Amino acid sequence: MRVLDEWDRRLFTRVAAARVPGADPALRRLSRSADHGRLWLGTAAGLALVGGRAPRRAALRGVGSLAIASLTVNTVVKWSTRRPRPLLEHVPSVRHLKRQPHTTSFPSGHSASAAAFATGVALESAGYGALVAPFAAAVAFSRVYVGVHYPGDVLAGMAIGVAAAALTCHWWPPRPALPARERPSAPAPALPGGEGLVVFVNTPAGTGAPGTPLPPAERLRG
Repeated sequence: MRVLDEWDRRLFTRVAAARVPGADPALRRLSRSADHGRLWLGTAAGLALVGGRAPRRAALRGVGSLAIASLTVNTVVKWSTRRPRPLLEHVPSVRHLKRQPHTTSFPSGHSASAAAFATGVALESAGYGALVAPFAAAVAFSRVYVGVHYPGDVLAGMAIGVAAAALTCHWWPPRPALPARERPSAPAPALPGGEGLVVFVNTPAGTGAPGTPLPPAERLRG
């Protein structure tokens, strides 16, 4: 753990020292836009307005995944780790957020929400997922760039987000992209008097007709 912590801090220092032209105001605004999931809720509303079953399912699964990830991070994980936030001395002041977060650093809640929403959307629609994924990745990176999280916090948050989206499949399986292919039909020869016909009766499945006095075998024989 000590080696990982040292690697995490070194990588944070490198990101803090990086200079990406035009990225300072853009990433700072993008990071703030994701506060309280506003960016993703707005995206979900846009998907719902597009119309069609796939966008609506994508929006619903994305929001559901976000809710699970946010609840997990903010009520369980953050209060069990208590990792301090990075020091801002290595981060240029132009990147600083106006309001610095006061919660613990591990894991990144913004990254968890971003990954959860993007994964949830992708599970229902690969196309819409591909559109959302770059913004989710940018939000996750922005949390390190503005100096409020270590890279390890972001990676852990993204892992929680992906897991939250996958968990939704347990209760609500994604709709398959393509309908199942039907088997080709084949001609069936006529059986005079039912000669040679074999019928399998699954008695535990029930009669299929409540209140019928005859058992399934007798009904089929008749």
